[in-house]
Amino acid sequence: MTAPPTAVRAALSAPETLARCRDLVRPALTEAVGRLHPWVAEMAAYSFGWCEVGGAPAAAPGGKGVRQALAVLGAEAAGAEGGAGIPAAVAVELVHAFSLLHDDIMDGDATRRRRPAVWKAYGTGPAVLAGDALFALAVGTLAAAPQGAEAVRLLSAALADLVRGQADDLLFAARPCTGPERVAPEEYRAMAEGKTGALLGCAAALGAALGGAPEATVTTLDRAGRHLGIAFQLVDDVLGIWGDPAVTGKPVGGDLRQGKKTFPVLVALGSPAARRLPALLGSPGRAEEAAVLIEEAGGRTAALAEARAHTAAARALLADAPLAAGAAEELHRLLDLLVHRIL
Repeated sequence: MTAPPTAVRAALSAPETLARCRDLVRPALTEAVGRLHPWVAEMAAYSFGWCEVGGAPAAAPGGKGVRQALAVLGAEAAGAEGGAGIPAAVAVELVHAFSLLHDDIMDGDATRRRRPAVWKAYGTGPAVLAGDALFALAVGTLAAAPQGAEAVRLLSAALADLVRGQADDLLFAARPCTGPERVAPEEYRAMAEGKTGALLGCAAALGAALGGAPEATVTTLDRAGRHLGIAFQLVDDVLGIWGDPAVTGKPVGGDLRQGKKTFPVLVALGSPAARRLPALLGSPGRAEEAAVLIEEAGGRTAALAEARAHTAAARALLADAPLAAGAAEELHRLLDLLVHRIL
């Protein structure tokens, strides 16, 4: 397998990698969204930060494009040109957008990236419709790609895990805080792998598959992405309680006011030092008090240690895989950017 210039050049920094991959994928992503019904395409463009309500061009903050970068790097790690991973990058970006549109509705989150969420800007029904359209467009994009049948199979498996993880996350809210029915940390890990890790793993695996990687390499990249997803979710949990709103774009303590059973909360609930915590969760005026109690009970420390363990597992998998050197280094740097925000 001959590595192209993209794979053997000096590896870029993580922000440069993200920018390079976004620039590579953007024309195909724009073209795909343009095939939708004009109203639905506007909602999709709004969700990506490309326009305002009504369609006026905008430069609103969008996502970093992590999943599309993983798809491009997966193809390059297999020794192919990054362009081989573009259909995978477009598909996973569309699926990610679809999941965010529906997640915001399910969670009742009124803002996304410091703007009204799509369901707030356009209405709940239209937002559901836009999400469905993005999902269908993602499948169609992959089906038209080389090795389309295998690519759709990989995406379908990831989507099944994503739905399972989201279902568990919603059900956790009704589980008690104490006693034998409370949510265990291992259940949380399984939820995070499905809800967050499945699509990250799928992105890298799809890119590698379209780049001609052997099945073992595709599987390894999927597993590494799933560990990355768990670590990413754990870091998000910590930021959701103790993060700076100016950086995260979310109100501090929002997860606590909603009573969400994030990993730091679950660890604290298992400690005798946090007997008062159940009474504080979901109480709008007591989020700060709950945050102090969770930290004193070891929730923050445990979540960061768990994130480091999954980061190390992802690194070990990448190190053992036969990946093109430049792309492999960029994957490692991207991992650092995502999970070392507070580690």
